[in-house]
Amino acid sequence: MAKYFGTDGIRGRVGEQVMTPMFAMQFGWAVGKSLVGRAPARVLIGKDTRRSGYMLESAIEAGLSAAGVEVLLVGPLPTPAIAQLSKAFNCGAGIVISASHNPHYDNGLKVFSAQGGKLTDEHVHLIESLIDSEMSVVPSDQLGKATRLNDAPGRYIEYCKATCGYLDLSGFSIVVDGANGAAYQVAARVFEELGARVETIHCQPNGVNINDDCGATNPRSLQSQVLARGADLGVALDGDADRLILVDANGQVVDGDQIVYLLAKSMRQQKGLVGGVVGTKMSNMALELAVEQLGLQFARSDVGDRYVAALLAEKDWLLGGESSGHVICRNVTETGDGIVTALQVLAVLQQSGLGLHQYLDGFQLFPQVLINVPVTSAEHIMQNEQLQKDIADCQKVLDGHGRLLIRPSGTEPLIRVMVEADQHELAKSLAVRIARTIAELKENIL
Repeated sequence: MAKYFGTDGIRGRVGEQVMTPMFAMQFGWAVGKSLVGRAPARVLIGKDTRRSGYMLESAIEAGLSAAGVEVLLVGPLPTPAIAQLSKAFNCGAGIVISASHNPHYDNGLKVFSAQGGKLTDEHVHLIESLIDSEMSVVPSDQLGKATRLNDAPGRYIEYCKATCGYLDLSGFSIVVDGANGAAYQVAARVFEELGARVETIHCQPNGVNINDDCGATNPRSLQSQVLARGADLGVALDGDADRLILVDANGQVVDGDQIVYLLAKSMRQQKGLVGGVVGTKMSNMALELAVEQLGLQFARSDVGDRYVAALLAEKDWLLGGESSGHVICRNVTETGDGIVTALQVLAVLQQSGLGLHQYLDGFQLFPQVLINVPVTSAEHIMQNEQLQKDIADCQKVLDGHGRLLIRPSGTEPLIRVMVEADQHELAKSLAVRIARTIAELKENIL
């Protein structure tokens, strides 16, 4: 079990525990040392728009330099851009400084391999062992130097456009919500350069407004702007732009499960998609049933895009994703990329001549209620007998009518309570019951 790395890298509140400049420098050194003798001694660093990114970037740069590793700096760019550019520049690794959809006071550290994918467990364990060892400095004539890549945004924009065959979007009107995050500059340019008429909201980061009542985690303002401007589509990204939530022309939110279904349906019809589709334990039952009706298999991974990617690779399937908007289209990219996924959807809509709501007509998600309960000791609560009894009772009630999933978050101090049922009120009542039990147990532990 990893000591520092969670399901999505290392994450925490800035100034506490692992999100300090001292830890970041040790982390940078550890990543650098892990590459010596096994990969190109060059690391590309990107970040989102959090103010703390400056502090952490400088500290990581110092650690990498001390290990004798060359550093390439690209500034604020989407997480998937770092994966792609690290591979393009023949780097031994790529580091992203971002806490994705979390508030500004959190930050995180994510590492991509030389191939632009997730690290192996072996490499993660090596980095963690080096983090806990004493830091050393190579001789001064062997120190790594840092170079800033000013053309990195343009390179990533061209990469995105190429994934859809330089689609002609001249007939589309799009509103882009950048979540005041890493894609605030590049997202609109991708769609504009392909011919779309683009208007932007929440693309003015100030270091503390990332994900603040906007983006993929809160698309309400995007819904209103799509309607007000008569747009064909709304594109909502999260802080590091690896998630995508859409809004159709009627102002209705389209989540990751619906996006996966749309792509699966199109790929099955147009390209003869075979094998199956990967979802997660949180994916809606309606997606599973609809995928099977397409003549495809459906498999569930643990929650987290790294687990989706791993299961896709294991089964050699092409499509998978999460309800939250992480979607992986392995025919064009190995990692979740909100901009690339949006382009894949637009290609389907252009080819079909249908609007988003029309293409999804007939596909209805089961009512699903998700409650996040803040906790300080998720493990103790999850093992509690009373909670286990309540879960068993609820499962009996749902028998044949839905399902539930209770799990600790891999990125935040929360227990997530998800209940899915054929009736919304049933799902809500059971979710509230379990959430109340967790809250009471938390108070008793405190």
